[in-house]
Amino acid sequence: WVLRSAIAAAAEWRRDGWRALRVAVNVSPRQVAAPGFAERLLGLVEAAGLPPDNIEIELTEHVLQTGEATIDTLRTLRSHGIGIALDDFGTGYSSLAYLRRFPFDTLKIDRAFVRELLISRDARSIVHNILALAKSLRMQTVAEGVEEPAQINVLESEGCDLVQVY
Repeated sequence: WVLRSAIAAAAEWRRDGWRALRVAVNVSPRQVAAPGFAERLLGLVEAAGLPPDNIEIELTEHVLQTGEATIDTLRTLRSHGIGIALDDFGTGYSSLAYLRRFPFDTLKIDRAFVRELLISRDARSIVHNILALAKSLRMQTVAEGVEEPAQINVLESEGCDLVQVY
C-alpha cells in the first residue's frame, strides 16, 4: 500500500510538472527478500506511467544480512532505473565489503553523526570520510537529520549532495 501510494503521488506530481522529482520510500529487508518483489515494484511503476528513475527504495543495513537473492533483486531494480539507497550508514553492520557487493546508488549519513557535526571533531571526521568514500564509489550522499544552517554549510563544503531535515 505504501509503495503504491508513493508511486501514485510521484506520478501525479510528475503530471503537475515536477519532472526531476525522485521519491524515496523506506522498504524493509524482508520485503525486498520476498519472492517477486522486483516484479511487483516494477509493475506498480509501469502501471502508474512513471519513469523508474523517479523512485528510490531506502534500505537499512539489515538488508546486508539477507543473501544472494536480495542482491539479485536489487540488481534487477537498479538495471531498470530504480534507485537504491543505504539508510543510516555507519550505525549497524557497516562493512566496506558490502558497499562493493550491493548495488547502492546513495549513502545516507545517519543523523547521529550530523547532530554532532558542529561540536565533535570525530563526528566531522567520520562525515568527511563517508562523503569521500561515497564520492570515490560514485554514490550520491544524503545527510539525515539536519537542523541548523551551519550544518548545511559544513556539509556543502564537504561535498554532500543532499540534506534531509529533521
